[in-house]
Amino acid sequence: MNQDQVGQARDKDLPSSLIAIRRAAQAARDTAMRTGTAIVVWRNGQVVRISASELRQAEPK
Repeated sequence: MNQDQVGQARDKDLPSSLIAIRRAAQAARDTAMRTGTAIVVWRNGQVVRISASELRQAEPK
């Protein structure tokens, strides 16, 4: 579901859930960087492990 579809959805909670998912993803990245652990994500049909150092490098300055 893309951004336009979310905005047109009949379920009034759907736009808020997208915001909550993004906030949870950022919290997971923050925790991984703080604790020096990796996160695991699904990217392009594959499971990908991203280390804390990679997360720090990708973090916007």
